[in-house]
Parts: sequence; C-alpha cells; structure tokens
Amino acid sequence: MPVKIIAFDLDGTLLDDKKHIPQENLRALREAAAAGALLVPATGRLYTGIPQSLRELPGVRYCLTINGAYAYDAKEDKNLYSADMPAELCLRLIEHMDSLPVIYDCYQDNWGFISRSMLERAAEYIPDPAILKMMWDLRTPVDSLYDTVKERGRPVQKMQMHFKDPQLRLRELESLPALFPETAVSSSLPWNIEINSTGATKGKALKMLCAALGIDVRDTLAFGDGTNDLDMIQTAGVGVAMGNAVEEVKQAADWVAPRNVENGVAAGIYRFMGL
Repeated sequence: MPVKIIAFDLDGTLLDDKKHIPQENLRALREAAAAGALLVPATGRLYTGIPQSLRELPGVRYCLTINGAYAYDAKEDKNLYSADMPAELCLRLIEHMDSLPVIYDCYQDNWGFISRSMLERAAEYIPDPAILKMMWDLRTPVDSLYDTVKERGRPVQKMQMHFKDPQLRLRELESLPALFPETAVSSSLPWNIEINSTGATKGKALKMLCAALGIDVRDTLAFGDGTNDLDMIQTAGVGVAMGNAVEEVKQAADWVAPRNVENGVAAGIYRFMGL
C-alpha cells in the first residue's frame, strides 16, 4: 500500500518492556522514512515524554500526544489540532476520584501535576519502574491537585487514575462513560484509566493531521495495543494490533503483528510497505 503516514503508539507497541526502542524497529522506521513515510508517534505521553532518540529520527516531525489531545508540529512548535477539558469538568472528576482508593494526576499546559501525598505513594500503585520514573520526572507535586486546578482555571488535557484493585478498575472503565458522557475513557496500562475530552482521541487527531497535510487517511498505517489506540486502529487505512494488545483492539485490527518484544512494528512495516 502507498503509506504516507505511520502512526504508532509507544508503550506496549514500539517500545519493549524496558521502555527501549528495539534496533529492528528503529531500522524499519528509518527505512520507512527513507521511502517517504512520515513517522508519527501517537501516545498518551506528553511530547517531552517521547524518547529523544525517537524525536530525532528522520521523518518525525508530527506527533499525536496525550491520547490525541494534540496533533503537534514539532518543527513549527504549534498545534494543528487540540481538544482539552474545561477545569470545571476536571474538578468534578477529582471529586469522584477522591471517593475511590486510587491515586490520580493530570496534564495541564503540557505538564503533569499531582498532589504531593499521592506522588509519595506512587510506588504502591505503579509496578513498572520506568513508568514510575516518568511519574517523578514529568510531574510537579502540589499540595492539592483540586485546589491547583481550581485556582489556575486552565483547561486540562488529561486526567489519569492508577489502581491497586483490578476489579475496581474494570468497574470504573464501564461506569465512567455514563457518569461523565463528555469524556473519552481509555486505558494504556493494566493498572490505569485515562480520561480525555471526547474530541481527544488518537483517531480524531490522526484525521485532523491528515486533513492539515492534505493526506488521504486511507494512506495511513497505525499500530497500537491499548484501548486508547482503538479508534486510531479503526480510522487508519490499515490498523495493526500488537500480539500483546487487548482483545478489543485485536478484533478491530486488519492484522495482528507479533508482540512488542518481538519487533511487531517492524514486522508490520515490512509487510504493508513491502520493504
């Protein structure tokens, strides 16, 4: 197929379980860029949370960040698309989260904020050392996240909860869309829930990026593993699920690749670009 954009999730997709980019995946991305494809990281992370080695690859100029809250042009340092949540909605979300045995944080103005008491307990909720390190590196601790969001009054890009109880997490994944219908609820990790504006999905951001660049969305190839990748997999010309993807994503995909630790992204690029 004539692939003009390759959109790929990071955690559980491009990256291995140690949060490194396997050499075979890097090689495939370089070959795809040399063949003319734009490489578009599509992640729940902030732009600053994307590995520097990836940001510096030829072909990486545009990124879909914070689950599609932004379609970002790194060269021009501007957003081609944005979808935030009003502060008032986030305050209601925090009130709900305070009724649960969880810790939570938010992204606002391209940075993370978390109540200091919750950051101090983060290791109890986040079993992955690399994700825990990002929590510490990319969050500013505040006395009260509720008070900070209220005082700043600024829109919020994403709210995130971390759970110890997997059954409670599943119940919240089912109930949150009805409780807060103005949100998009998804997950990228086995212990988290991510909450964005309904306009902030990777699929919508991919459509808007294609429109801004004059590219037919049918000429896109997308890779993912979590429910926050689902509508991107459904939107792209070809959607590829990783072998380690959740079942919902596998069912929606055009092809299921090997696992993230088995260079699944490289396999998909070689298969659909004929490299």
